[in-house]
Amino acid sequence: MDERIEEVEKKEKKQTKTKSKTKAKGKIAKTLVIVESPAKAKTIEKYLGKRKYEVLASMGHLRDLPKSQFGIDLENNFAPKYINIRGKGDLIKALKKEAKKADKIYLASDPDREGEAIAWHLAYLLGVDNYEKCRIVFNEITKPAINDAMKSPRAINLDIVDAQQARRMLDRIVGYKLSPLLWRKIKKGLSAGRVQSVTLKIICDREKEIRAFVPEEYWTIDLKVKSDKERAAFDAALVMIDDKKIDITSEKEAKAIEKDIKKHDFIIDEVKKSERRRKAPAPFTTSSLQQDAARKLGFTSKRTMMIAQQLYEGISIGRKGPIGLITYMRTDSTRISELAQNDAREFLMNNFGDKYIPAKPPQYAAKKEAQDAHEAVRPTDVSLTPPILEEFLSKDQIKLYRLIWQRFLASQMVPAVYDTMSILLKGDKYKARAVGSILKFAGFTAVYEDNDKKKEKDVILPDVAVGEQMELKKILSQQHFTEPPARYNDASIVKTLEEKGIGRPSTYAPIIETILARGYAVRREKKFEPTELGFIVLDMLEEYFKNIVDARFTAELESSLDKIAVGSMDKNNLLAEFYKPFATTLEKAEEEIGHVELPEEVSDVQCEKCGRFMVVKQGRYSKFLACPGFPECRNTKPILKDTGAKCPKCGKRVVERKTKRGRTFYGCEGYPECDFVSWDAPAADKLCEVCGKNLFQHRYKSGKVLLYCGDEKCSTRKNNPINEELEKSKTAAKK
Repeated sequence: MDERIEEVEKKEKKQTKTKSKTKAKGKIAKTLVIVESPAKAKTIEKYLGKRKYEVLASMGHLRDLPKSQFGIDLENNFAPKYINIRGKGDLIKALKKEAKKADKIYLASDPDREGEAIAWHLAYLLGVDNYEKCRIVFNEITKPAINDAMKSPRAINLDIVDAQQARRMLDRIVGYKLSPLLWRKIKKGLSAGRVQSVTLKIICDREKEIRAFVPEEYWTIDLKVKSDKERAAFDAALVMIDDKKIDITSEKEAKAIEKDIKKHDFIIDEVKKSERRRKAPAPFTTSSLQQDAARKLGFTSKRTMMIAQQLYEGISIGRKGPIGLITYMRTDSTRISELAQNDAREFLMNNFGDKYIPAKPPQYAAKKEAQDAHEAVRPTDVSLTPPILEEFLSKDQIKLYRLIWQRFLASQMVPAVYDTMSILLKGDKYKARAVGSILKFAGFTAVYEDNDKKKEKDVILPDVAVGEQMELKKILSQQHFTEPPARYNDASIVKTLEEKGIGRPSTYAPIIETILARGYAVRREKKFEPTELGFIVLDMLEEYFKNIVDARFTAELESSLDKIAVGSMDKNNLLAEFYKPFATTLEKAEEEIGHVELPEEVSDVQCEKCGRFMVVKQGRYSKFLACPGFPECRNTKPILKDTGAKCPKCGKRVVERKTKRGRTFYGCEGYPECDFVSWDAPAADKLCEVCGKNLFQHRYKSGKVLLYCGDEKCSTRKNNPINEELEKSKTAAKK
C-alpha cells in the first residue's frame, strides 16, 4: 500500500507541473468539486468562485446494488455487484465529460459513512484513484470551513467505505432473503429489515403492555393550611401516616383518614431553604433534535430531517445569496468548536451581559457509543438571529432554526438559579409536605426552556417558622387510577432506539417511515399503534428469527460496524458470521411455516355493487371497508365514525374522516351532495343558544379552546374572530 501511495504522490506532482505550465500560457486551470445536491453546489460555488471552480451535484448515489436481483456473490467473499442507478446515465456522462476537462477533482459528499461511500463510487466512475487526495469534508457550509477543507484534502477512507458497504449488504441480505418468505407465507408487499424489525418489536411490546395493563385505584389527600398571622394560605400534600408512606386504595379509606385528620392540630415541623441550580441542556445531536422538534413543534422525524437538510445546504438570504445556516445535521456528538464557543460568548456579552457567561466554555460528555465524527447541530453564525432570518425562511424552516439557535446559545450559558423551600407539617401521626420554588436568576432559561411546559412556574410559600401553629382550612381527597405506559411517538421511539444502540442518527427517520409504509403500524394522534399485520409479522420473526428482532444483537452489529470503520474488524468476517446461522434458520422456516391466513373482520355494511358484506382492511393511515369479492368487485369505502353531531347545513350526521395523508377532519355523511367539512371536532353535547345547531371546538396552539357555531350564517358568527382563524386554517391546509 505504501508503494501505491508513493505512486499517487508522483502523479500529483506531475499534475502540479502541468498546471504551472497551463497558467504560464495564460489558460485558467479549472477544479471540479462534486457535492450531493444542487442547493449545496450553489452555496459552495458562491464561496469558491466560478472563475477557477466548477461545482456540480451528483444528486445522491450514482451506483448501488441492483434492485431486480440479490447483487451479492455469497460464494466469492460476499463480493457486491454494483450497477449504475437507472435514470442516472445522462448525469454520469455529464460528470465524466466535466471530469476530463478538469485539472483537479475534489469529492465533497456529506461527512458521514454514506457520504464516504458516495465519494468512493464517484471516484470509480470518474477514474480517480482512491489513494489520491481527492476527498474534502466540512461540518458546515461557510466560507472559512470550505476554504479550510480545500487546503487539506485527503484520500478516501476505505475503512469507512467498508463499514457502509457492510451495513448495506447486511440490510440487503435480510431484506432480499427474508422479505420473500413473508410474501409467500403472509402476503405480497411485506418486508423485513435488520433495524426495522427490532423497532417493530419495540412498538408491539409496548402495545402488549398497554393491553395487559390493569389500572389500580389510589387516592391523594391535600391540605390547605394557614398561619394565624396575616399570611397567605398554601397547599400541602399528605405524605406519611405513622412514619410510613401513604398508600390509600379506596374511597372508604380516604374518607376515614379525612375525618380523623380534622381532629388534629398541625404545626410546622421543619423548614428547609436552599438554592437549586438547573444546568443548560447540551447542544443538539440528531436524536435530541428529532425529539425536541417532535415535542415542541409537532414535527415527525422525517419532516425534521428534511428541513434540517435545507438549512444545512443553504438558503438564499437576500443580497447575501445562499448561506448554510446550520452545521451537519447527522451527528451523535455534543462537541462544539472553540471558534463557535467564542462567537457565542461574544454574542452573549453584547446582548445579555457577563452574568450569563460561565467562567469557562461548557463541555458536554459524549455518549459511550458516540462516533464523535463532527460537531453538534448548531447555527453556523450565531449573529444570524431568528428575527433577522424570518423573512427569508419558510414557516417550518424558521421554527426549526429558532429551536437550534436557542438550544445552542443556551448550552453556552450559566445555569438557572432557583430559591427553593420545603415545609414539613406534623399533626400527631400525620405528616404533609409543601414544596415551593422561585426563579432567582434566569440563566439559560432567558433563551430556551428545556421542559415540555413552556415555563417553570414559581410556587411561592409564606415565610413560616418551626413550631408555628397552622389552621386547617380545607381537606381535598382525590381519586386516581394508575395509567398504562404511553404508546411511542416520534420523540420517544427515537430516544429508545438511541438508548438501546439500535441504528444510527441517519437511520431513525427512514426506519419509522418504512414501518408505517408497510402497514405494520399507524400514526394515530401522533402515536404509533401496531396493526394486526404488524403483530402477525412479528410473531413469525420472533419464532424463527430471534436475532433479527433482538435489540442487543442488533446493537452489537452496530458496534461491529463501528469497528470496521476504524479498521479493527474485517467486513467479510462480519458478513460470514451473520449469514451462516441466518441461512440455516431461513431454510428451516421455509420448510416449517405454512401459509398464514390474515384474519378478516366482517362488517354489517353491504357492498352496493355485489351485495356481499364488506370486510375491514388496514390501509397506510387508517382502516377502511373493502369488498371481499376482490378482484371481481373492487368496491371500497371509508369507515365513518359517528361524532354524535348534526351537520349544520343539511342535518345529517357529522362523521370523522381521514385525508390521504392520515390527518383527521370532520364532514357530513351525505358527501358529495352536502359539502360541509371542518378541521375542528364538533362538541356533540353542546348546541348554539341562538340557532340550536352543534357547536365546534377550535383549539389554539396555546391550548385554549374556543367554541363556535358550525353554521356560517348564524348571527353569532358575524364579526367573530374565529372566522379569520378558520380562513387561516383552510389556507394552511391547501399549502
